[in-house]
Amino acid sequence: MAPDPGKASAAALMQLRTQYQELLERLENNQAEFQRLARSVNRVQEEERRRISRELHDGIGQNLTALKHQLAMIDSQLAPGQEHLRDRLAASIALCAQTLEDTRQLSRLLRPQVLDDLGLEAALHWLARTIEESGDLRIELGIEKLPPLDADLQTLLFRVAQEALANVMRHAQASDVLLRLATRAGRVMLTIWDDGVGFEPGAAAAAASEGRSAGLAGMRERARLFGGDVQIESGPETGTRLRASFPLPPSMRETART
Repeated sequence: MAPDPGKASAAALMQLRTQYQELLERLENNQAEFQRLARSVNRVQEEERRRISRELHDGIGQNLTALKHQLAMIDSQLAPGQEHLRDRLAASIALCAQTLEDTRQLSRLLRPQVLDDLGLEAALHWLARTIEESGDLRIELGIEKLPPLDADLQTLLFRVAQEALANVMRHAQASDVLLRLATRAGRVMLTIWDDGVGFEPGAAAAAASEGRSAGLAGMRERARLFGGDVQIESGPETGTRLRASFPLPPSMRETART
């Protein structure tokens, strides 16, 4: 009896469907594994930042503090008539003090201790205050009550805010920034809106693809690793609005509703 062409075609189609489904599952598994490894790399980078930050603060910073005190003691022991040495010591003490402040600032930028000690909200207040003290930019914070976020997500949100505010300072020519952090529909939402001159997002994306700019591309890539996304709207009359959104783990979504 001759084989039924219809049954043969159906069997072949079923086999193709099975192979296609298996391929999709393998791709999904590979993507999940890639994200897991990339998150691990990101975590290692943050741990290294934390270690270097502590070395700067506790090692070099303390040595510079001790050196400053030693110079001050030598200055207090100079005999009258040694003004030329006193002037040189004063200049050395001033240089030491400036280097100490630069070291502490670098330590805080690498990994602010407040993020580890007090959490994301305190770190964002510290970041806004630090930026306001260094220039003419005013930052208004609006942070709603959040569920307890894990350390990785807190770090990610802080880094996105840090990079976005740095871009505002460098390029936006803005005077006011609005930063909002809230939870909506099982997601944590970070919005940063400035009143600057704006830019062309398409041109920025092209520059990133050519390797001429890494800030926005880096934010988007980092967000994707955690299942999030970053959207940007910008124009000369509206300023720039950045929205970063990340899914909350299921255990946190119930907390966010209460």
